[in-house]
Order: sequence, then structure tokens, then C-alpha cells
Amino acid sequence: MFHQMQVYVFDNTLDGLLTAVFDSFSYGLCSVRSTVHPSSPEMLLAEGELLPLFADMPHVVVTDTEKAGRVWKGLEKHLSAAGLRMITISWLSEERALNQPLFNFICKVFRQPQVKSLEQNASDPDVLAVRNTCRRVLHEQLRMKQFIRFQKAKDGTYLAVVSPDHNVLPLVTDHFQDRFNDQPWLIYDARRHYGFYYDGETVIRVTFEDEAAVPFDLSNGKLNADVISSDDTLFQQLWRTYFKAICIRERINPKKQLSDMPRRYWKYMTEKN
Repeated sequence: MFHQMQVYVFDNTLDGLLTAVFDSFSYGLCSVRSTVHPSSPEMLLAEGELLPLFADMPHVVVTDTEKAGRVWKGLEKHLSAAGLRMITISWLSEERALNQPLFNFICKVFRQPQVKSLEQNASDPDVLAVRNTCRRVLHEQLRMKQFIRFQKAKDGTYLAVVSPDHNVLPLVTDHFQDRFNDQPWLIYDARRHYGFYYDGETVIRVTFEDEAAVPFDLSNGKLNADVISSDDTLFQQLWRTYFKAICIRERINPKKQLSDMPRRYWKYMTEKN
């Protein structure tokens, strides 16, 4: 019997994906009792992605926070805190390739409630895909903590501009709030056009209506000459001198350096400019 591919289209948000899970169970496609097509819908697409040939008329998922909340509460009953964290962190990857395995993984949680610690089953291809994506995000989070370089403005605010592959800013703010809790700072993601500002007490999410008017260069993160503190200009030069001084010429290993400090981070690093 020829089985046409069932396609769901959602708005590429986590709430939208959770709503797709809710709709799947509501329509019986991902039912706990379903054994004929246990992975239906067979394809989950984000808005704008091309439909495959021989697909049924796609079901357009209307994101519903109430439905999404009910699915999440269900996950809280069946998954450990680590499993829930794996879902939320992997989603910060913003990788389209994650959508299908993440959807499949969540459906399996509800279809197989008797399976404990499903998130630890690395032999399952969907679980493995989500776990590996989560690892990539956490690895970039670590690199952000290592490679972020602040500059001091005349008003005492410290600025850092970044452009990570994954949306890791929400994962690093606690680290910098704890480490620099006695000074105001702004970490801005030039790729995603938002940042987090700490005023000495609380961290708030910020955006700029006109990025062309901001007092720093988004291409390299440098503060404008009329804004940067004179002390910081001196410290930057001292840091470059120190970086060169500790470098042992006979032990230079460009391949190892690129592995530890990928080139894509260099444009925002003082010692590389």
C-alpha cells in the first residue's frame, strides 16, 4: 500500500515545535497506540522550506503557547532535568537539521513512557542527534567565556561584541554577572542583533533600533575613538605586547592554535588585531 508522506510546517520556534507534537497526538499520527507509522509526521519543515514530492497537503501548525505548555509539562513528568536541559540547549543551536530528530525524540518520550532515561540512549539516532547538537552548543558556550574581550567606555561601561555560530548568549550571562558583578557591561551579538546589559544589579535583554548609530563597529567590535576610555587603549596595547612576549617562536604551532582558537573569533579579540 502506497503511503504518502505527511508533512507539518511550523514557524521554527520551540513553542511551534511543541505545538506540532501536540497536534500530532491530537490527530492520531503520533499516537501511543500507533505502530503503523510510529514516526509520523514523517517530515517536519520550517516555514519557507521546500515541500517534498508526493507529500500530502501539509498541515500548517499554528503556534499555541497553551498547547506547548501542556507538552512541556508532560516532558517534565517523563524526562530528567538533564533531558529537559538537553532539549532547550540544543534548540539554541538554531540548526534546521535539528527539527526532525528533536520532534521524533519528543514523540518517543510520550510513545514509550515505560522507557526510563530515554535521553541517555545514544543508540537511538534521534537521541544521538539531539545530544550531539547540545554538545556543540555547550562547546561554543565555553569558547565564548574564553574568547570574549571587553573594552571600557568613558562612562565606565564594558562592551564586548560577539558573533557565535549558535545562540549562546543566554548561557553565558550568569557567568559574567558573577565574575563582573561590580561593573556595568554589555555583551552584544552582532549576528542576531541583540545583547544583554548588566547595570550592576540586573541583566536585561537589549536591542538597537538603529545599529548604524551605535558607538562601536559591529564588524570588529571596536568602540569609537570618541567613546573608548584612554585607559583601555593603553591596556589593549599592553595586552598585545604581553601576548607577543609569552609566545615562544620555536614552539609556534598554527594548526594547534586554530584548533584551540578558531579564526572566526579573531576579529573580536584584542590580541589578534
